[in-house]
Amino acid sequence: MSHYLIVSEKQWHLELLEQLQQKFPDDQWTLIQSAEHFSVERLESLNPAKIFIPHWSRLIPADVYERYECVVFHMTDLPYGRGGSPLQNLIVRGHTTTKICALQVVEKIDAGPVYLKHELDLSGTAREIFDRASKTIGSMIEEIVINQPIATPQEGEPTFFSRRKPEESNLQNVKTIQQIYDYIRMLDCEGYPAAFLETKEARYEFYEARFDQITNSIEAHVRITKK
Repeated sequence: MSHYLIVSEKQWHLELLEQLQQKFPDDQWTLIQSAEHFSVERLESLNPAKIFIPHWSRLIPADVYERYECVVFHMTDLPYGRGGSPLQNLIVRGHTTTKICALQVVEKIDAGPVYLKHELDLSGTAREIFDRASKTIGSMIEEIVINQPIATPQEGEPTFFSRRKPEESNLQNVKTIQQIYDYIRMLDCEGYPAAFLETKEARYEFYEARFDQITNSIEAHVRITKK
């Protein structure tokens, strides 16, 4: 029996954990969701064969990845798009598809050797994309556990994304209806700052957008708060 860890801050990865427990009933699977539990002291008692990291916004401690094989999942076709906010950075650049990379954690962010790459469609809201990505990541973890692939170095010149800031969700300077729709949908997920507009008196946050290409118009839910 092997012991595997899933490290994620997102509640929707509970379903991923259950999927893997059913797929590999002879192995032990543990979910870690807080930084205080993601330490060498805690890991020593668990003795994991591999640590799979679907979604983690913090730096991974060096004493963790140097001692244990850590596999992180990144939503770009590496070495393109290393860095933060990959989903939003892809969509604002006009990408409609991407690849999820399973790669080994090393000192430089998103620079490690790659085990696998799987295609991912970028249509729909951020939450829908993350749900789709979770299923893809589940399949990739299964493949890694079964086949034990050897990670290979990334090839090509890397490009880098910066983590987006909440103020970049402002729609004020977005020029086209398509871009407005993309801004709304790429931020439509819990934990992300919604696309918004502001006046002197109020703030308008947009969700659940629908884009009608025939009329070139958008219908969306809006939350209005008084300043």
